[in-house]
Amino acid sequence: MIIVTGGAGFIGSNIVQGLNARGIDDILVVDDLSDGHKCLNLNDADIADYMDKDDFLARIRAGQDFGRVEAIFHEGACSSTTEWDGRFVMQVNYEYSKAVLDWCAPTRVPLIYASSASVYGMGPTFREAREFERPLNMYAYSKFQFDCHLRRHMHALEGQVAGLRYFNVYGPREQHKGSMASVAWHFYNQLETAGRVRLFEGSDGYGPGEQQRDFIHVDDVVAVNLWLFDNPQVSGIFNVGTGRAQSFNDVAHAAIGWHGAGGIDYIPFPDHLKGRYQSFTQADMGTLRAAGFEHRFTPVEEGVPRYLDWLKDRGL
Repeated sequence: MIIVTGGAGFIGSNIVQGLNARGIDDILVVDDLSDGHKCLNLNDADIADYMDKDDFLARIRAGQDFGRVEAIFHEGACSSTTEWDGRFVMQVNYEYSKAVLDWCAPTRVPLIYASSASVYGMGPTFREAREFERPLNMYAYSKFQFDCHLRRHMHALEGQVAGLRYFNVYGPREQHKGSMASVAWHFYNQLETAGRVRLFEGSDGYGPGEQQRDFIHVDDVVAVNLWLFDNPQVSGIFNVGTGRAQSFNDVAHAAIGWHGAGGIDYIPFPDHLKGRYQSFTQADMGTLRAAGFEHRFTPVEEGVPRYLDWLKDRGL
């Protein structure tokens, strides 16, 4: 069996799809379906069972045997960067992740978990080292603390543990995320309703829409996860981006080109984001490449149209 926490969410459901594509369906999905819309991410997937996240936590803390578990992909978390209830975020993200690690460690079950590029704060260096980590919100802090927890215990762990610092992920099955969905999703909806997309005016020395992020298609994220699954000898904390920063204008032009018409409206930069907005991110991919990962990453010029085709085909 393979366990995917957050398996009804964005990245988790795509990992389930990636496993299904390999003919693997002995999958236990763990999630919180308080928002029942997330079930739509699994309506074309084949899984063995579903379990609520609180039930799963209680069972692993009790040391329950789930039979032979090949790996846990731990994607479940509170992913809202605007959530400031620190007790809640630390319980759901940090304490939960520690419990999963404590369950995996004695039996050497491989654990591949979601960290975040948000641990780097404002950057400008995005390399997996403590001196470059300055989280600016509770979500980022919770991810940062678990990475630190892993570093303190890595020497004693005999099974695989890999933390993946996702950069700006976009692609299928994110429609439930609302305001936290990718700009590609928002551009798709803006073009469908108004024929134009909205971007921030210049900030931090960047011109209108020229702020840059490392945008990575979720298919590439799945490829990294499955490569680690195939290579259980590889452990560590790894950036997961393309290694190339592209502007929001690049994403907008890719969406407009797919739509066949449209324009860009630049709106004032919000005061509440000043000093807390990543105007530039670019993953240093040296660590993952050195570990042996050779996959080609998808530029937005290819990834965005492919994603928007998927949305259109499903009437979303």
